[in-house]
Amino acid sequence: MSKPRLFFLLLFILLAASRLCHVAILWEGDAYPLAAAGQMLHGSMLYRQIWFDKPPLLAIAYLAIGAHAGIPLRVAGALYAFLACLIAYGFARDLWGKREALWAAGLLGFFLTFDFPSAVMPVASDLLMLAPHLAAVWLAWKRRAFWSGAMAAVAFWVSPKGLFVAAACAVWFPAGIPLMAAGFAAVSAIAVALLGACGALEPYWQQVWIWGRLYAGSTFLENPLRNGLLRTANWAGFHVAIVLAAAWFARKRESLRWVAWTILAFLGVAAGLRFFPRYYFLLLAPITLMAARGFTLMGRRRELIALLLLIPATRFGLTYATALRDAAWRDTAMDRDSRTAAAAITARATPQDTLFVWGYRPELYVYTGLKAATIYLDSQPLTGVPADRHLTSSEPVETEEAAHRRRQLAGANPAFIVDGLGLYNPKLAITQYPELKTWLSHYQEIARTSGSVVYRYAARTATVRSSTRTASQETR
Repeated sequence: MSKPRLFFLLLFILLAASRLCHVAILWEGDAYPLAAAGQMLHGSMLYRQIWFDKPPLLAIAYLAIGAHAGIPLRVAGALYAFLACLIAYGFARDLWGKREALWAAGLLGFFLTFDFPSAVMPVASDLLMLAPHLAAVWLAWKRRAFWSGAMAAVAFWVSPKGLFVAAACAVWFPAGIPLMAAGFAAVSAIAVALLGACGALEPYWQQVWIWGRLYAGSTFLENPLRNGLLRTANWAGFHVAIVLAAAWFARKRESLRWVAWTILAFLGVAAGLRFFPRYYFLLLAPITLMAARGFTLMGRRRELIALLLLIPATRFGLTYATALRDAAWRDTAMDRDSRTAAAAITARATPQDTLFVWGYRPELYVYTGLKAATIYLDSQPLTGVPADRHLTSSEPVETEEAAHRRRQLAGANPAFIVDGLGLYNPKLAITQYPELKTWLSHYQEIARTSGSVVYRYAARTATVRSSTRTASQETR
């Protein structure tokens, strides 16, 4: 076997093995698009019958694995990460040569493994945008402007931050901007036409852009700029090897477009002033490629800089052993609670039963496999409090629309309700809303975990109990 083939074989083994350690865990970034895709397979229409505040390609991507968790999910994640590495390889090879290409693929694969598990394990919107991001800029460099714009549009329909990808493409090939705009418009026109044909265009606008603006326009942080500086410094510390190598390359005059790309990527990270670890995948794309060239220019210094890769390897390598045990791991406490609550439901449910979840616990739909009883997969649009703060804060970003949606909710008739929020934040418990009190009076609590309260429709509970007594009497 040739050395390049052995390299890519080992790279894929690393990506696959690391993800299979998380085969029994659902991270938040997994659960939301998985739940939406699962409801699509139940026959519901995205946006029109499923509230989903992300662009459609995120949920559609999960249809490729049949909305299955477990091994299919993790293997798909490994394949996607491997695809991103192959694109980085091709871009670096065309720019400089095979040495830089191997560095680019290896470094990207390394940092798609050794980072916060909640960021690198789920193929959420920020990670799903990585491959089209790299491909779009590569195509811009190759002067294939139309297809560059088309790939930027794919990134945009995964995440609104795809607009920063489009801007980076324009930096790389300013003369191609008209054709890039045509490619972007062509893909977007297809997406808009499909949404319109399904009657989902207006709800898409409301959920992704109106609600998204409310979410992005407010922050739960007292000092978001200081938080941003701290988190960026932490990211640079864990990625210090490629930051230094990229800086080494950036000294060259030919790096002006790279610096501009990096600035645009960081602006995308900073949008919304939250600086979550997963947002930095936007920045990882240019930094990794610059570092690949920087390592080849360093000469013998590269061995010393490469030793700094031990920082993330030792920090995050142990999390894979922790994931295999998944016992009392604080990071997955809510996921374990959801599994317990889901088990209490599946022990009593029939395939025809429906579920409503209060709180942001979309994994419950995945674990139970039940059809959602309402358009809402979580309670953010019902409380007006975004999930990034609702465990500790009860301050809504909207009130009138949320109250209107709660009145609509009271017309639904789910077989099971799970309040996965009230035990964390009693002010936002489902029992605290006057519009829902009469509705909730028809439900009985049947199970309680450390973080969830499970209710069942009382008439159904009484019917089941009566059937059980009758069967018992007949047996006797």
